[in-house]
Amino acid sequence: MNLPAVLPQAFPLAAAAAADGLDYFAIARNSGPMGIAVLLLLLGASAVSWAIILKKYLQIRRAQDESVKFLETFWQSKRLDAIYQTAESLGASPISQVFRAGYVELSKVTAQQKEAEPGGMHDELGGIENVERALKRAAASEVTHLESLVPFLGTTASAAPFVGLFGTVWGIMRAFHDIYRMGNANLATVARPISEALIATAVGLFAAIPAVVAYNFFVSKIRVLDSEMTNFSNDFLNIVKRHFFSGRS
Repeated sequence: MNLPAVLPQAFPLAAAAAADGLDYFAIARNSGPMGIAVLLLLLGASAVSWAIILKKYLQIRRAQDESVKFLETFWQSKRLDAIYQTAESLGASPISQVFRAGYVELSKVTAQQKEAEPGGMHDELGGIENVERALKRAAASEVTHLESLVPFLGTTASAAPFVGLFGTVWGIMRAFHDIYRMGNANLATVARPISEALIATAVGLFAAIPAVVAYNFFVSKIRVLDSEMTNFSNDFLNIVKRHFFSGRS
């Protein structure tokens, strides 16, 4: 083969292939009503997923930053009422909200015990249990708040590839039907409709990959915050037992 004679013919073909980009809008228009519906569904899910990703990232980052500030104040301060005032200004911190719930319940318990007759060990244990239940309820509420909208990311991550695959299968079925009707099965006839069908799978992966990455990231961060709330609740209960319920009989 004469290589210099082939190269001048190959370069124009390569240049033409590079200049001939894919027209994705034309591909979407030619995919039929079902294909357009699948693409719109996937693009809508992707747009909603990105909005959720941005919102939850800012929310969790603020929760982490304010939790650090609250814990510094909690361990440096010696008065619970001063800590409570700080907690009110750090509303995005789940740990501060857990403290507020425990502090409010502790105030109710101590007020009731001052007004009532001393009841011995039973009243002491009942007061501690009330504070513990308040802490657990607040922690569960904060976890639910942090997890809001995150399941949508998991649903998008698991369902989007299958929705895209459905659009691809539907498009290939439509393509082969058109080929059969035309009675022509050469490469030029087959390549275009199949490429139009495959775009649904590509869009499905485009929607699923960011969603699954963000879902795993947010779940790990929420798990860390949940663990920190549990540790803080245990520390707070120990402080309450030591300073408010010790020595009572």
